[in-house]
Amino acid sequence: MYGSTGNKAKSAMLFALFLIPSALFSQTGSPAEPVRYIGGVTIDPSVHEGRLRWAVGAESIQVMRANRTHGAIDAGSGWTYNHAPNLAYWNGRFYLQYLSNPVDEHIAPGRTLLTTSADGRNWEEPRILFPPYQAPSGVNIPEGYSGYMMHQRMGFYIAPNGRLLTLAFYGHTEDPFQEGGIGRVVRELYKNGSMGPVYFIRYETHSNWNESNTGFPFYTRSKDTGFVAACEALLKDKLKVLQWKDEDDGNDPLYADNKFGDHLSALSYFHRKDGKVVMLWKMAKAALSVDEGATFSPPVKVPTLLMSGGKNWGQKTDDGRYAMLYNPIESSEYRYPLIMVTSDDGIIFDDMLLVQGEVPPRRFYGRWKDFGPCYTRGIVEGNGNPPGNDLWVTYSMNKEDMWVTRVPVPVIYSVAGLVNDNFNALQPGGTIRGWNTYSPQWAKVSLTDFPDVKNKSLQLSDEDPYDYARAIRVFKETVNADLQFRVFPQQNDHGELSVDVTDRYGNRPVRITFNSRGEVEVMNGSRPVVAGWYKPGTWYDFRIVVNVAPEGSFDCYLDGKKVLSGAALAEAVKSVERISFRTGAYRDIPHRTTPNETPEPPLPGADEKIKKAIFYIDDVVLKGK
Repeated sequence: MYGSTGNKAKSAMLFALFLIPSALFSQTGSPAEPVRYIGGVTIDPSVHEGRLRWAVGAESIQVMRANRTHGAIDAGSGWTYNHAPNLAYWNGRFYLQYLSNPVDEHIAPGRTLLTTSADGRNWEEPRILFPPYQAPSGVNIPEGYSGYMMHQRMGFYIAPNGRLLTLAFYGHTEDPFQEGGIGRVVRELYKNGSMGPVYFIRYETHSNWNESNTGFPFYTRSKDTGFVAACEALLKDKLKVLQWKDEDDGNDPLYADNKFGDHLSALSYFHRKDGKVVMLWKMAKAALSVDEGATFSPPVKVPTLLMSGGKNWGQKTDDGRYAMLYNPIESSEYRYPLIMVTSDDGIIFDDMLLVQGEVPPRRFYGRWKDFGPCYTRGIVEGNGNPPGNDLWVTYSMNKEDMWVTRVPVPVIYSVAGLVNDNFNALQPGGTIRGWNTYSPQWAKVSLTDFPDVKNKSLQLSDEDPYDYARAIRVFKETVNADLQFRVFPQQNDHGELSVDVTDRYGNRPVRITFNSRGEVEVMNGSRPVVAGWYKPGTWYDFRIVVNVAPEGSFDCYLDGKKVLSGAALAEAVKSVERISFRTGAYRDIPHRTTPNETPEPPLPGADEKIKKAIFYIDDVVLKGK
């Protein structure tokens, strides 16, 4: 194991320490078990939400919706394999980069794209950041490979001099690792939105790549001394560059060496309160470092963390606590839901909560396009901190679309007291406090000045043929809920609004639907009942009184008139704690047996909007003691 430069004695001491049999390190928080999840709660894999409680207020926003027919990315191509996003915050903007291929994972050509946002909700059109690789004249693709692709575990670096660098890795299709790798490229992003030239910053060490046989100059050729200084500061940062080791995994002295025989993939890390670095990788691997990544303990598989090929993201939160986010499932093809566990000390983690519980249909087949929110990454230490205390993460959905989620900090899962949401004190375009929202680009959730600036409401719009807008309000868990809300449909001949009262596990004992036939349909047990008809442009007042015990029933009032009395619950539950508004039917497909690698054509009409439906929600109230 390599020690810190110029400190051989310290390196030897650490190396000896890490060779002590792990049985002697029995205490949680030691190198034998750097982290531990003690919650005991895990997911039900049969449903998308896993039957978990929500992290209250989590806001999910679609950044980019793949479109094969109307691709709008620079050259106008519609590439539908999009994956591996990274996130940073610099000079008042979010920066998100991701890699992209036409159809399949690890199949050329490949490139990396960039999009930015001032608020995390409204994102600019992606731009090509690193184009498909072009080798110099006379340099041919080696035998056994079929083109060039991109692959990266690290996206951004804010240097000590304030410069923002963005990086990616060029390699060969289909294996960019070791002998298949070429090297890592870097360019600077400027405050005015422009980009500096592309340079190589590191060549892959298994082959004889250098400036003479690669497609871009080496970074030292730049005449910008500030850029060069930023690159050299990055090269000296052992923790940052250890994220690169995936693609090389050789004997490059740039990285902390690992002689324990494990392939370590997709590093994330955070600093504990005692200064030790907790290092996390795929497959539930973890280690500790006491010298900022110059050396680290033998990586171990943490037995209480259930995960597979999806990444594990760990970070310190703005309230001084810690969070890990990952897919708690051992199947790499079905990477849902996205959950978080939290900790006071960065060692003992508890309270498994839902961060992203939606799995929309995969519109375009592609090789290794796993279902669900994949490859979660937050903002690496030192890469900026957005205003407020929120935790921001990014991920790809179905390895197709880009998403971000904002989780309010401190993280909570239950609500005390009553609810009385009229939205009037909130600002359109801002945070909808207390609400969990799911907002695709073509099915948005937003706060609007409707019916006027003094009387705001929640708007759910939908023109997506395969997705929906959704807003959830968590209220105090109770066996007797007296709920009121108002709905304003803008149409009654298309679109749908489903309203569910649910328990903490996502079971839906009360179900109401505004269907496309102009009917208000309510489920009485397993039987649908038309409780009334609705017209466009009219507010409808609802009151739902739920009594979970003894036999389970509810009363439904529409505009002050009781339309169902003592109706049977659609599902037996022991309590209720949230109300959900959704512009589409409940879905549980894909499920764990849905074929993942069977080639199939794109979903019909996936690239075209449907006729827009809009519903407004207002005056959501939970009455009671």
